[in-house]
Amino acid sequence: MAGRIRTGIGGWVYEPWRGSFYPPGLRQKEELAYVGEHLTATEVNATYYSSQKPATFANWAKAVPDGFQFAVKASRYCTNRKILAEAGESIAKFTGQGIAELGDRLGPILWQFMPTKRFDPDDFSAFLKLLPDAVDGVRLRHALEVRHESFDDPAFLDMAKAAGAAVVLADHEDYPAIAGHDAGFAYLRLMQTRADEPTGYAPADIDRWARRAERLAETGDVYGFFISGAKERNPAAAQAMIAALA
Repeated sequence: MAGRIRTGIGGWVYEPWRGSFYPPGLRQKEELAYVGEHLTATEVNATYYSSQKPATFANWAKAVPDGFQFAVKASRYCTNRKILAEAGESIAKFTGQGIAELGDRLGPILWQFMPTKRFDPDDFSAFLKLLPDAVDGVRLRHALEVRHESFDDPAFLDMAKAAGAAVVLADHEDYPAIAGHDAGFAYLRLMQTRADEPTGYAPADIDRWARRAERLAETGDVYGFFISGAKERNPAAAQAMIAALA
């Protein structure tokens, strides 16, 4: 494979994981380190709601081993707006808040759009031109999670490819599963874990996604996150995926 496959969950603070994923008695401040020992990535959701301090990102980076990476969700003020072309100030604030402190632990930035956001070619093209290639010397990679069927359009896929941005492939009951062109990396969000399945997804489905990740890794890195769904099962799903890849 040309790329590396990293598999993880959303965040690391979730009470139902204590005693199921996290061992009894593990202190909350040690939970991120535990995630770093047992998974290979995590998707940070806190940055979607508010800015963090540079020292916070630096501490996150110190808590995990070499090779582990954080995908960072962009601020909602960048994407939840009528005119995306006017997001420049918000994008600069988000990228300049200190994410560069993650260094080589920084994975892709996830730009998530509302399900009601439709594809406007001119406006979306202007938005993509606002995304920086780097911040404070750290290269940035961008993943676009679009949730409206109007984005299932060759014009959007070509636009994303030209910008070097990956299109998130979502496994969700309602959102379209849009497979983008090769952008040097791939981003999967697997959102259909079930409470009645010990590993969230059935073993056959875990294996199917593992094989798909392997094919995608022939052209670059792959990030796969078990998000939403039966959230209490997501760590088990991620660990099952890692085992299937091994």
